[in-house]
Amino acid sequence: MSGKPKLYYFNGRGKMESIRWLLAAAGVEFEEEFLETREQYEKLLQGGSLLFQQVPMVEIDGMRMVQTRAILSYIAAKYNLYGKDLKERALIDMYVGGTDDLMGFIMMFPFFSAEDKEKQRAFIIQKATSRYFPAYEKVLKDHGQDFLVGNSFSWADVHLLEAILMVEEKKSDVLSGFPQLQAFKARISSIPTIKKFLEPGSQRKPVPDDKYVETVRRVLRMYYDLKPN
Repeated sequence: MSGKPKLYYFNGRGKMESIRWLLAAAGVEFEEEFLETREQYEKLLQGGSLLFQQVPMVEIDGMRMVQTRAILSYIAAKYNLYGKDLKERALIDMYVGGTDDLMGFIMMFPFFSAEDKEKQRAFIIQKATSRYFPAYEKVLKDHGQDFLVGNSFSWADVHLLEAILMVEEKKSDVLSGFPQLQAFKARISSIPTIKKFLEPGSQRKPVPDDKYVETVRRVLRMYYDLKPN
């Protein structure tokens, strides 16, 4: 294994994108191997690299790690993005978990049929503006600091910014009623490592397109459309 983490996934967002975000936020360079064929995936399976027969998989520090949450927790702890004590870590886990719920709705959006996408888009916006964004607006207001936990940059901040930008792709003015989140977005986006990741030419992946969906379906043999919530 090389010195840089190596990421095994599709050439698109999915569950790997948050891992890319967190590594980039920590200023860590990484390599990627994109799955484009069923044969590549089966080779990983046969080689025993995928413990639970799933990707993402990340080679890091002599380990082949699977399970997205485990990978993210390891990276956050390794690069001091996981709070200063047990209480802060619990808050980070809680906020990341909430953000994960919202991001899960968005992540699966490309796999809906064309006729169902508008229903799911409305569902995403409704959940963001009635459940998740109000919660974080209150957290930031009550906390009175620049970051969600303590007064230092953490995994929770990275994850929330990623989610905000994903929802804005569905509705550009979605933060219009959330001044705390508007200010938060501006602050976190200006952190040098984040700013670099948001620039053109980075390893951040674009909005999933039909080619990405087709590749995932072919490699994972996923031959069905999802249904709206």
